[in-house]
Amino acid sequence: MPSALESLRSQGREREAGPHGIVAARWQGQVVDLTRELPEGAEPEFLTFADPEGANVYRHTAAHVLAQAVKRLFPEAKLGIGPAIEDGFYYDFDVPRPFTPEDLARIEEEARAIIAADYPIRRREVGREEARDFFASRGETYKVELIDELPEGATISLYDQGEFTDLCAGPHLPSTGWLAAFKVLHAAGAYWRGDERNPMLQRIYGTAFPRQEQLDQYVYRVEEARRRDHRRVGRELDLFSIHEEAGAGLVFWHPRGGVVRQIVEDFWRAEHRRRGYDIVFTPHVARLDLWKVSGHWDWYRENMYSPMDVEGVEYLLKPMNCPFHILMYRSQTRSYRDLPLRWAELGTVYRYERSGVLHGLLRVRGFTQDDAHIFCRPDQLQAELVGVLDLAQYMVESFGFSEYEIMLSVRDPANKQKYIGSDEVWEAAEGALLAALNQKELAYVVGEGEAKFYGPAIDITLKDALGRGWQGPTIQVDFNLPERFDLTYMGEDNREHRPVMIHRTVLGSMERFLGSLIEHYAGAFPTWLAPVQARVIPVADRHVPYGRQVVEKLARAGVRAEGDWRNEKVSYKIRAAQLEKIPYMLVVGDREEASSQVAVRHRSEGDLGPMSPDTFLARLREECAGRPGAWPAMP
Repeated sequence: MPSALESLRSQGREREAGPHGIVAARWQGQVVDLTRELPEGAEPEFLTFADPEGANVYRHTAAHVLAQAVKRLFPEAKLGIGPAIEDGFYYDFDVPRPFTPEDLARIEEEARAIIAADYPIRRREVGREEARDFFASRGETYKVELIDELPEGATISLYDQGEFTDLCAGPHLPSTGWLAAFKVLHAAGAYWRGDERNPMLQRIYGTAFPRQEQLDQYVYRVEEARRRDHRRVGRELDLFSIHEEAGAGLVFWHPRGGVVRQIVEDFWRAEHRRRGYDIVFTPHVARLDLWKVSGHWDWYRENMYSPMDVEGVEYLLKPMNCPFHILMYRSQTRSYRDLPLRWAELGTVYRYERSGVLHGLLRVRGFTQDDAHIFCRPDQLQAELVGVLDLAQYMVESFGFSEYEIMLSVRDPANKQKYIGSDEVWEAAEGALLAALNQKELAYVVGEGEAKFYGPAIDITLKDALGRGWQGPTIQVDFNLPERFDLTYMGEDNREHRPVMIHRTVLGSMERFLGSLIEHYAGAFPTWLAPVQARVIPVADRHVPYGRQVVEKLARAGVRAEGDWRNEKVSYKIRAAQLEKIPYMLVVGDREEASSQVAVRHRSEGDLGPMSPDTFLARLREECAGRPGAWPAMP
């Protein structure tokens, strides 16, 4: 039987194959090696690196090359697993000591030699005992464990390249020489199969691309992401900290970080009031019974903290704000004339996250949710959803996120038992969200199985300056909680009716959103968001009194200004302000004091020349125009 590659040759398309072109094939829904034999007359679909499945084949092969290089240099290493992942691959090894940077450089050099040798990669299928004996004789205990767990009758395949053999389902490239641009990135510890009860292995990460320029661009993005890492920037700019003495995943906002957060929150409150929302506040704990009625205790328990005993009654830290708003709704009889009710809260919630997934501001255990709930009549639902979409777009674009992707998250039709509520309720909720998206003419994809347990949602992913995705606004339609809590309103017909509930955030959690802002701007916030907008720098000690007058004038006008009164050179102070990413530096010396001016420097535009404080204020006012909360006072 001919192989997929031979089929390509018969079509006169052999030149299309290789690292810059076709790398794999799909036959009857399965991705296969190009060297895999296919039935006579088969017409496979050919895949390139641009296809996600093709990229996986390419990088899975690169993982095997990495493993071969490690085994050559460290024969005692035991093999774990080596899958392709987004933008790269990794391979796990059990070795006596962690890999050093020098080790990684040697491994990369050896891998390049393996690629240059162009070893054919051959697949062979073997019986369970043959595979087990092969790896057991070589001390590969992790491979033996994997073989023992394969179901009875499963196909077991090995891949050979030169002296190296690995247990793998494939597929792979025809030979190692098909790889082009290859790079080892870094190493980290990883528990075998992600279980902390298992041995700690050493995981080497790498990546591979068909062209060197693609690899260079990727490396640049990785380095730029490292430079923008909000944990690093937050530490350098003194924005926030996390203290193990207090507990993992709990954020402490420092004064400068507190300023940025307050600006965001003030903007949020002002815009919500303008759009007809009322601001509410609710407690941090509630009786366990409330969470049983809401369904969270049954469906969300693994993410909630354990109950605490208060005078014989069990209480829980709230993981959500919604049941509290529902209780407020039930505090009095509601009329159809009262609806819609729009209640917004910056409510701090607490969720149990395993320590291994905590990550700076992005995954925490206590966070403030940009939360709101709308109670409306069914005939008001679509208009309210459109209004929320308008607000979400305005908010994220105001903070500089001009690109985003939208997903309509719906039930998994094959696993309806994962969700509460009837088919009728779910179809109505999904239909309302779909209608709102269509009315706004927004592009979206459908995510089956991505809905929350109580309702479908519109989930918006923000794209930052590097094109990375960040979880952003979420809009959920909920017919279920109004049913579970027996919410009603008196209709025009003097009969009770059931309201619809919309759960929504337009930023997400304050912590995660500020983390995304820090990385989006690399800490160089636009002037209206900067914790310090201007720093006055005197040339000498005799200029400090005039400098203080300038700071006082700016502060009275609402500018977040400060002075650098240290006995240091001007160049040193300017450099310090640049590193702190302060938008404006105002230098004052003899000439500036005599003319009642300031010499203005911008962190990216450089020297802007002398101007009066009033002219500088006019520049700032124009730059920050239309930003609620960013300009708290007028001169």
